[in-house]
Amino acid sequence: MNTKVMISGVEFKNPVMTASGTFGSGQEYSELIDLNRLGAVVTKGVSKEPWPGNPTPRIAETYGGMLNAIGLQNPGIDVFIKRDIPFLKQYDTKIIVNVCGKSESDYCEVAERLAGEPVDMLEINISCPNVKEGGIAFGQDAKAVESITRKIKKYAKQPIIMKLSPNVTNIVDMAMAAEAGGADAISLINTLTGMKIDIHKRNFALANKTGGLSGPAIKPVAVRMVYQVAHAVKLPVIGMGGIASWEDAVEFMLAGATAVSIGTANFYQPNATIQVVDGIEQYLEKYGYKDVKEIIGIV
Repeated sequence: MNTKVMISGVEFKNPVMTASGTFGSGQEYSELIDLNRLGAVVTKGVSKEPWPGNPTPRIAETYGGMLNAIGLQNPGIDVFIKRDIPFLKQYDTKIIVNVCGKSESDYCEVAERLAGEPVDMLEINISCPNVKEGGIAFGQDAKAVESITRKIKKYAKQPIIMKLSPNVTNIVDMAMAAEAGGADAISLINTLTGMKIDIHKRNFALANKTGGLSGPAIKPVAVRMVYQVAHAVKLPVIGMGGIASWEDAVEFMLAGATAVSIGTANFYQPNATIQVVDGIEQYLEKYGYKDVKEIIGIV
Protein backbone atom coordinates (compact mmCIF):
# COMPACT_ATOMS: atom_id res chain seq x y z
CA MET A 1 0.00 0.00 0.00
CA ASN A 2 1.08 3.58 -0.60
CA THR A 3 1.58 5.83 2.43
CA LYS A 4 3.29 8.69 0.55
CA VAL A 5 1.80 12.17 0.62
CA MET A 6 2.79 15.28 -1.33
CA ILE A 7 2.77 18.78 0.17
CA SER A 8 3.71 21.68 -2.11
CA GLY A 9 5.94 19.54 -4.31
CA VAL A 10 7.69 17.82 -1.38
CA GLU A 11 7.08 14.06 -1.12
CA PHE A 12 6.90 12.47 2.33
CA LYS A 13 7.23 8.72 2.77
CA ASN A 14 4.29 8.83 5.20
CA PRO A 15 2.09 11.58 6.69
CA VAL A 16 3.61 11.47 10.20
CA MET A 17 5.76 14.33 11.52
CA THR A 18 6.93 15.65 14.86
CA ALA A 19 5.43 18.85 16.26
CA SER A 20 7.82 21.74 16.75
CA GLY A 21 9.16 22.23 20.25
CA THR A 22 8.52 18.66 21.41
CA PHE A 23 11.36 16.88 19.64
CA GLY A 24 14.34 19.27 19.64
CA SER A 25 16.02 18.54 16.32
CA GLY A 26 15.74 14.83 16.97
CA GLN A 27 19.09 14.27 18.72
CA GLU A 28 17.68 12.96 22.01
CA TYR A 29 15.00 10.87 20.29
CA SER A 30 17.43 9.30 17.82
CA GLU A 31 18.64 7.07 20.68
CA LEU A 32 15.08 5.79 21.22
CA ILE A 33 13.47 5.60 17.78
CA ASP A 34 14.51 5.24 14.14
CA LEU A 35 14.19 8.73 12.64
CA ASN A 36 14.33 7.16 9.16
CA ARG A 37 10.76 5.95 9.70
CA LEU A 38 9.29 9.44 10.05
CA GLY A 39 7.76 11.44 7.22
CA ALA A 40 9.51 14.52 8.57
CA VAL A 41 11.22 15.97 11.60
CA VAL A 42 9.93 19.46 12.40
CA THR A 43 12.57 21.26 14.43
CA LYS A 44 12.19 23.40 17.52
CA GLY A 45 11.68 27.10 16.73
CA VAL A 46 14.79 28.85 15.37
CA SER A 47 15.32 32.61 15.67
CA LYS A 48 17.85 35.09 14.30
CA GLU A 49 19.66 35.48 17.66
CA PRO A 50 19.83 33.06 20.60
CA TRP A 51 16.74 33.35 22.85
CA PRO A 52 17.06 32.54 26.58
CA GLY A 53 13.36 31.73 27.02
CA ASN A 54 11.13 32.47 30.00
CA PRO A 55 11.96 32.20 33.72
CA THR A 56 11.14 28.92 35.51
CA PRO A 57 8.88 27.21 36.41
CA ARG A 58 7.74 26.98 32.81
CA ILE A 59 5.95 23.63 32.57
CA ALA A 60 2.89 22.48 34.51
CA GLU A 61 0.82 19.32 34.17
CA THR A 62 -2.93 19.80 33.75
CA TYR A 63 -5.93 17.54 33.37
CA GLY A 64 -5.61 15.89 29.95
CA GLY A 65 -2.48 17.75 28.96
CA MET A 66 0.19 20.25 29.96
CA LEU A 67 0.94 23.95 29.98
CA ASN A 68 4.25 25.28 28.74
CA ALA A 69 5.78 28.74 28.74
CA ILE A 70 9.25 27.83 27.48
CA GLY A 71 9.46 31.10 25.56
CA LEU A 72 10.97 29.56 22.41
CA GLN A 73 14.40 29.12 23.99
CA ASN A 74 16.90 28.28 21.25
CA PRO A 75 20.59 28.86 20.41
CA GLY A 76 19.86 30.88 17.23
CA ILE A 77 20.28 30.28 13.50
CA ASP A 78 24.11 30.11 13.46
CA VAL A 79 24.27 27.15 15.86
CA PHE A 80 21.29 25.52 14.15
CA ILE A 81 22.96 25.59 10.72
CA LYS A 82 26.27 24.33 12.10
CA ARG A 83 24.96 21.63 14.44
CA ASP A 84 21.37 20.55 13.73
CA ILE A 85 21.11 20.43 9.94
CA PRO A 86 24.20 18.14 9.55
CA PHE A 87 22.75 15.86 12.25
CA LEU A 88 19.37 15.54 10.51
CA LYS A 89 20.95 15.04 7.06
CA GLN A 90 22.22 11.65 8.28
CA TYR A 91 18.64 10.36 8.17
CA ASP A 92 16.24 9.54 5.37
CA THR A 93 13.50 11.92 6.52
CA LYS A 94 12.36 15.34 5.38
CA ILE A 95 13.54 18.38 7.37
CA ILE A 96 11.07 21.14 8.21
CA VAL A 97 12.55 24.11 10.08
CA ASN A 98 10.23 26.00 12.43
CA VAL A 99 11.01 29.73 12.29
CA CYS A 100 10.16 32.30 14.98
CA GLY A 101 10.79 36.02 15.37
CA LYS A 102 9.76 39.25 17.04
CA SER A 103 9.43 41.36 13.89
CA GLU A 104 8.81 40.73 10.19
CA SER A 105 12.48 41.39 9.44
CA ASP A 106 13.50 38.72 12.01
CA TYR A 107 11.52 36.06 10.14
CA CYS A 108 12.78 37.24 6.75
CA GLU A 109 16.43 37.12 7.86
CA VAL A 110 16.10 33.54 9.10
CA ALA A 111 14.29 32.50 5.89
CA GLU A 112 17.08 34.12 3.87
CA ARG A 113 19.78 32.33 5.90
CA LEU A 114 18.04 29.00 5.29
CA ALA A 115 17.57 29.60 1.53
CA GLY A 116 20.85 27.89 0.65
CA GLU A 117 20.61 25.13 3.26
CA PRO A 118 19.53 21.53 2.52
CA VAL A 119 16.16 21.71 4.29
CA ASP A 120 12.83 20.83 2.67
CA MET A 121 10.28 23.29 4.05
CA LEU A 122 9.92 26.15 6.56
CA GLU A 123 7.14 26.22 9.14
CA ILE A 124 6.46 29.79 10.25
CA ASN A 125 5.36 30.14 13.88
CA ILE A 126 3.11 33.20 13.84
CA SER A 127 2.05 32.78 17.46
CA CYS A 128 5.09 34.93 18.38
CA PRO A 129 4.37 38.38 19.86
CA ASN A 130 4.90 41.18 17.34
CA VAL A 131 7.05 43.59 19.36
CA LYS A 132 6.38 46.48 16.99
CA GLU A 133 2.61 46.12 17.34
CA GLY A 134 2.42 46.10 21.14
CA GLY A 135 2.96 42.37 21.56
CA ILE A 136 -0.17 40.99 19.86
CA ALA A 137 0.72 37.75 18.08
CA PHE A 138 1.21 38.00 14.30
CA GLY A 139 -1.30 35.18 13.93
CA GLN A 140 -4.12 37.01 15.71
CA ASP A 141 -4.63 39.65 13.03
CA ALA A 142 -5.59 38.67 9.49
CA LYS A 143 -3.82 41.66 7.90
CA ALA A 144 -0.62 40.80 9.81
CA VAL A 145 -0.90 37.14 8.71
CA GLU A 146 -1.17 38.11 5.05
CA SER A 147 1.61 40.70 5.32
CA ILE A 148 4.16 38.46 7.04
CA THR A 149 3.37 35.54 4.69
CA ARG A 150 3.92 37.73 1.63
CA LYS A 151 7.21 39.15 2.97
CA ILE A 152 8.66 35.76 3.95
CA LYS A 153 7.79 34.36 0.50
CA LYS A 154 10.16 36.93 -1.04
CA TYR A 155 13.11 35.49 0.90
CA ALA A 156 12.28 31.80 1.26
CA LYS A 157 13.57 29.36 -1.35
CA GLN A 158 11.70 26.45 0.25
CA PRO A 159 7.89 26.15 0.42
CA ILE A 160 6.46 27.78 3.56
CA ILE A 161 3.90 26.36 5.98
CA MET A 162 2.08 28.97 8.07
CA LYS A 163 1.39 27.61 11.57
CA LEU A 164 -1.85 29.11 12.82
CA SER A 165 -2.75 30.10 16.37
CA PRO A 166 -6.13 28.84 17.66
CA ASN A 167 -6.39 31.89 19.95
CA VAL A 168 -8.57 33.79 17.49
CA THR A 169 -12.27 34.42 16.90
CA ASN A 170 -12.33 32.89 13.42
CA ILE A 171 -9.59 30.48 12.33
CA VAL A 172 -10.87 30.50 8.72
CA ASP A 173 -10.11 34.23 8.37
CA MET A 174 -6.47 33.55 9.35
CA ALA A 175 -6.15 30.61 6.96
CA MET A 176 -7.57 32.63 4.08
CA ALA A 177 -5.18 35.49 4.90
CA ALA A 178 -2.22 33.06 4.80
CA GLU A 179 -3.45 31.71 1.46
CA ALA A 180 -3.83 35.27 0.09
CA GLY A 181 -0.26 36.01 1.20
CA GLY A 182 1.07 33.09 -0.83
CA ALA A 183 1.49 30.33 1.78
CA ASP A 184 2.23 26.87 0.37
CA ALA A 185 0.59 24.96 3.25
CA ILE A 186 -1.00 25.50 6.65
CA SER A 187 -0.37 23.73 9.94
CA LEU A 188 -2.71 23.93 12.92
CA ILE A 189 -3.31 24.15 15.74
CA ASN A 190 -0.67 25.73 17.93
CA THR A 191 -1.35 25.71 21.68
CA LEU A 192 -4.37 27.27 23.37
CA THR A 193 -3.61 29.92 25.99
CA GLY A 194 -4.24 28.61 29.51
CA MET A 195 -3.46 29.16 33.18
CA LYS A 196 -3.00 27.08 36.31
CA ILE A 197 -2.96 28.28 39.92
CA ASP A 198 -1.45 26.33 42.81
CA ILE A 199 -4.12 26.63 45.51
CA HIS A 200 -1.70 25.71 48.33
CA LYS A 201 1.01 28.18 47.38
CA ARG A 202 -1.70 30.61 46.25
CA ASN A 203 0.41 31.44 43.25
CA PHE A 204 0.66 30.80 39.52
CA ALA A 205 2.02 27.39 38.49
CA LEU A 206 4.03 29.11 35.72
CA ALA A 207 6.35 32.08 36.26
CA ASN A 208 4.88 33.56 33.06
CA LYS A 209 1.33 33.24 34.57
CA THR A 210 -0.06 31.92 31.27
CA GLY A 211 1.19 29.17 29.00
CA GLY A 212 0.26 27.12 25.96
CA LEU A 213 -2.09 24.21 26.62
CA SER A 214 -1.34 21.06 24.61
CA GLY A 215 -2.20 17.38 24.85
CA PRO A 216 -5.42 15.32 24.50
CA ALA A 217 -7.57 18.05 26.10
CA ILE A 218 -7.28 20.27 23.00
CA LYS A 219 -7.90 17.59 20.36
CA PRO A 220 -11.62 18.24 19.71
CA VAL A 221 -10.87 21.94 19.15
CA ALA A 222 -8.01 21.03 16.79
CA VAL A 223 -10.10 18.55 14.77
CA ARG A 224 -12.85 21.15 14.36
CA MET A 225 -10.40 23.84 13.21
CA VAL A 226 -8.59 21.48 10.79
CA TYR A 227 -11.96 20.51 9.29
CA GLN A 228 -13.00 24.17 8.88
CA VAL A 229 -9.70 25.24 7.33
CA ALA A 230 -9.36 22.23 5.02
CA HIS A 231 -12.77 23.10 3.56
CA ALA A 232 -12.08 26.84 3.29
CA VAL A 233 -8.71 26.96 1.51
CA LYS A 234 -7.09 25.06 -1.36
CA LEU A 235 -3.82 24.55 0.53
CA PRO A 236 -2.71 21.27 2.12
CA VAL A 237 -3.25 21.20 5.88
CA ILE A 238 -0.99 19.57 8.48
CA GLY A 239 -3.10 18.74 11.54
CA MET A 240 -1.92 18.66 15.14
CA GLY A 241 -3.19 19.18 18.66
CA GLY A 242 -3.58 16.33 21.12
CA ILE A 243 -2.67 13.45 18.80
CA ALA A 244 -1.64 10.61 21.11
CA SER A 245 -2.48 7.53 19.02
CA TRP A 246 -2.94 6.35 15.45
CA GLU A 247 -6.73 6.61 15.94
CA ASP A 248 -6.31 10.33 16.69
CA ALA A 249 -4.13 10.75 13.59
CA VAL A 250 -6.69 9.03 11.35
CA GLU A 251 -9.42 11.29 12.77
CA PHE A 252 -7.44 14.37 11.67
CA MET A 253 -6.92 12.92 8.19
CA LEU A 254 -10.62 12.12 7.80
CA ALA A 255 -11.28 15.76 8.76
CA GLY A 256 -9.06 16.93 5.88
CA ALA A 257 -5.44 16.89 7.06
CA THR A 258 -2.89 15.71 4.47
CA ALA A 259 -0.36 15.02 7.26
CA VAL A 260 -0.24 15.04 11.05
CA SER A 261 2.23 16.16 13.72
CA ILE A 262 2.68 14.48 17.10
CA GLY A 263 3.80 16.72 19.97
CA THR A 264 3.05 16.30 23.67
CA ALA A 265 2.71 12.50 23.33
CA ASN A 266 6.47 12.33 22.59
CA PHE A 267 7.21 13.36 26.18
CA TYR A 268 5.52 10.38 27.82
CA GLN A 269 5.64 7.92 24.91
CA PRO A 270 8.91 8.51 23.02
CA ASN A 271 7.93 6.08 20.24
CA ALA A 272 4.44 7.61 19.75
CA THR A 273 5.32 8.69 16.19
CA ILE A 274 6.35 5.16 15.18
CA GLN A 275 3.15 3.71 16.70
CA VAL A 276 1.14 6.18 14.60
CA VAL A 277 3.03 5.23 11.41
CA ASP A 278 2.31 1.54 12.03
CA GLY A 279 -1.29 2.16 13.10
CA ILE A 280 -2.19 4.14 9.98
CA GLU A 281 -0.88 1.29 7.80
CA GLN A 282 -2.94 -1.27 9.74
CA TYR A 283 -6.05 0.94 9.45
CA LEU A 284 -5.65 1.19 5.65
CA GLU A 285 -5.22 -2.56 5.41
CA LYS A 286 -8.22 -3.28 7.63
CA TYR A 287 -10.57 -1.14 5.54
CA GLY A 288 -9.11 -2.06 2.15
CA TYR A 289 -7.52 1.25 1.18
CA LYS A 290 -4.57 1.00 -1.20
CA ASP A 291 -3.45 4.60 -0.74
CA VAL A 292 -3.43 6.85 2.34
CA LYS A 293 -4.66 9.76 0.16
CA GLU A 294 -8.01 7.95 -0.18
CA ILE A 295 -8.92 8.77 3.43
CA ILE A 296 -8.03 12.50 3.40
CA GLY A 297 -11.11 14.62 4.03
CA ILE A 298 -13.69 11.90 3.37
CA VAL A 299 -16.08 12.88 6.19
